[in-house]
Amino acid sequence: MFFDWLRKKTQRRPAPVKDPLAAFDQLIEDLERQGAEIRKSAATLLALKGDLSRSEERYARRLEEIDRRRVQAEGDAKIASALDRDRVQAESLLHTTRESLARAEQDGQLLLEAASDLGQRVAELRAERESASARLAVGGLMSSALSEQVARFEKVLAVDAARDEIERAHALADIYREERAEAAKPD
Repeated sequence: MFFDWLRKKTQRRPAPVKDPLAAFDQLIEDLERQGAEIRKSAATLLALKGDLSRSEERYARRLEEIDRRRVQAEGDAKIASALDRDRVQAESLLHTTRESLARAEQDGQLLLEAASDLGQRVAELRAERESASARLAVGGLMSSALSEQVARFEKVLAVDAARDEIERAHALADIYREERAEAAKPD
């Protein structure tokens, strides 16, 4: 059971991204997806605000209608009592609708700000990605130029080592020649 939990925990981790540009692309894609969800939620709240505004108008008209009927039913206690209950119910509905409308407006404003912030962040990341792409391209060019320079340097070192070896061989030959000349000299 413990190992199942550990296996599930290790499976949830995303694979590390080896390409730095792919990391930028993945983050940008995630932020764009999140922005799309936020815009979708904002659109839903906008539709809800429209429904709530219509409900608010409907309940306000109902209250006006109830007030008009109340004036007409001044002498009838049963009708007046029923209209008073209707008025309390309509006022409660109007109050609830106004609270919901205010909350939907606040939430919609927050979602629009969040979408704007995400849009700016995505734009910044795109610019940063382009800069990183350019730096990687320049780095690749510099790396290939430096590898060519290193290859030339290694060739120069090889030639210098060969020259040193030749000089040592000549010096060794001179030493043997001198030793032979001394050994061949009669004392």
